[in-house]
Amino acid sequence: MLSSGADLHEFLTAVYAEYDIVIWSATSMKWFELKMGQLGVVDNPNYKITALLNHSAMITVQSDSCGISECKPLGLIWAKFPEFYSSKNTIMFDDLRRNFMMNLQNGLVIKPFRKAHANRDNDQEPVKLTHYLLAIADLDYLCVLDYKLWEFLLVSKLV
Repeated sequence: MLSSGADLHEFLTAVYAEYDIVIWSATSMKWFELKMGQLGVVDNPNYKITALLNHSAMITVQSDSCGISECKPLGLIWAKFPEFYSSKNTIMFDDLRRNFMMNLQNGLVIKPFRKAHANRDNDQEPVKLTHYLLAIADLDYLCVLDYKLWEFLLVSKLV
């Protein structure tokens, strides 16, 4: 979860130049649209949101590591818009690995942002994620990257 406010808008503005943005929430669409409206995400003039997906686009899966849980299958997007999206050009990030268990090769785990009102100045995840996403934007095959090492690769590239 990215922090709210200016950090979120700076992040979305920066990555919009290179990526289509889909926001997928495990909540109801009513609450989700309300929250996105309060944050000023949907009508922001600096970027466009391609789609908002909610819990109704998630599926229930069973795995040895997570048991029964809901996940966000990227195949849903790839099947609906194969001329635009595939495993080659899609990256999903979430603070819960189980949300992309069906597409591990396209999933990047980020740290959850807790207590936004108290820690607002301490959240560096949007900044780091922005640098990383812009650094890999020109790659033809995003699915071959090892996203478990994204922070390490980012630091080594900046040093």
